[in-house]
Amino acid sequence: MNLKNFFYKLTHWESWHYLAKYIPIMPVWAYYCLRARSLWFFTPSNPTISFGGMEGETKSEMYQQLPPGSYPESIYIKPSFSLAEIESLLLQSGIHYPFAAKPDAGMMGFMFRSIHNVDELKVYHKTMPVTYIIQTLVAYPLEVSVFYYRLPNQQKGTISGFLKKEFLQVTGDGVSTLLELIVAYDRVRFRLDEMKAKHADKLGDVLAVGAIYFLSYALNLSRGGKLISLAHEIDEKLLKVFDGLSHYAKHFYYGRYDIKCASIDDLKNGKNFYILEYNGCGAEPHHAYGNGKSLWQAYRIFTHHWKMLFQISQYNHRHGFPRWGFKKGWDYLKQGKANYRLIKKLDAETQL
Repeated sequence: MNLKNFFYKLTHWESWHYLAKYIPIMPVWAYYCLRARSLWFFTPSNPTISFGGMEGETKSEMYQQLPPGSYPESIYIKPSFSLAEIESLLLQSGIHYPFAAKPDAGMMGFMFRSIHNVDELKVYHKTMPVTYIIQTLVAYPLEVSVFYYRLPNQQKGTISGFLKKEFLQVTGDGVSTLLELIVAYDRVRFRLDEMKAKHADKLGDVLAVGAIYFLSYALNLSRGGKLISLAHEIDEKLLKVFDGLSHYAKHFYYGRYDIKCASIDDLKNGKNFYILEYNGCGAEPHHAYGNGKSLWQAYRIFTHHWKMLFQISQYNHRHGFPRWGFKKGWDYLKQGKANYRLIKKLDAETQL
């Protein structure tokens, strides 16, 4: 790492490895484990999602618990399916090119792709060794993130974070090649090898003045998405929408909704939006990042949410939802980690 990158990392805590960020406050997490006498104290937090949604849960189990029409039309593709079977499912579902493809059990936007034609579908299907989702590509212009939690014995919850997401993208100047634009872009500085591999066939292209090129279609913070606070938009109308979703699902008490919508006003009125994902107790409160927050402010946000996670989990445990046993949780976590490493590796190697 050169000196410039070293000082950038030193002064931008958001870019640190997650262990460097979390180790100072891990005694707080350990305290809750000790109080519950369980490493998996969090598993009853969202009792109808595997592992409470900490890691390894599938999107299909999440969609099954949401209101019809609140998420994009989706079909589930196994690696054993033939291309003819996939095309038949596409025809039955009414999903047309371009569409989104992503792992059913995935995270951080790895292997999320926009598929534009049958050739790209063939490449994606051949690459994916696990079940994945083909989904209508939602055209709404805004993607937002809403962190919501609710104590099970209360009717109203809390929206603790509300953010708008922006893509990782570069803009052409009519002179620079794509590679030169990527190298000059601060938000890509620690992901150059990944970007070079993913866009290898276009690195020499010169983008026209004002032309926008998306380096990633995933809006996750970890994939380069930019987070812009919408805290000033949190109000009773917005809360009513998410209270309704929480009560519909019956047991979604703690997590983050990733949503595409036509506008903030439409979302508040409960129309023209689709839920892309509900991330359970493993979801970070993304409003801790960016927008001028210091590391100490972020720590207060993290530890507050851990406190709420503990309280929700304890309540559910006392009311009939058992915590996972050690071996069950350990085996599940190992399987989830293995899947994560596989998907991450494929994402870096797949030029699509």
